[in-house]
Amino acid sequence: MKETDTSKQQTGTNETESEPTKEQLQQEFRSDDKELCNAATKIQASFRGHMSRKEQAASALVKTAGEIVENAASKIEKKVEDAVNELEGIDLTDPDLHKAATKIQASFRGHKVRQEVSVAPNTEGEDKK
Repeated sequence: MKETDTSKQQTGTNETESEPTKEQLQQEFRSDDKELCNAATKIQASFRGHMSRKEQAASALVKTAGEIVENAASKIEKKVEDAVNELEGIDLTDPDLHKAATKIQASFRGHKVRQEVSVAPNTEGEDKK
């Protein structure tokens, strides 16, 4: 959001109060200040620990996803293998098999025709309007 002149005056900030320069920071924070160095080290250690935990969580997530994919692939392979074994046991020259297939095909074709007949009157009625 843009700050207006009145909001700058209310907060007491203006453009002359910008970020301190490097020289100003060096004057304010001496390198031989042990307490300041310890505080900086603590902040750095905390941040590095945070980043390390974040990376570990991401790698664990990738590892878990990989395991899920592997499990799914092995299940699919097993089902394909079972289906192939089942199909190998079918005698394609069996006359009962042909009768069953014919019956299934006839039933499905009848179902499709009934669908087309029930849809056709609805569309014709809309065309006349």
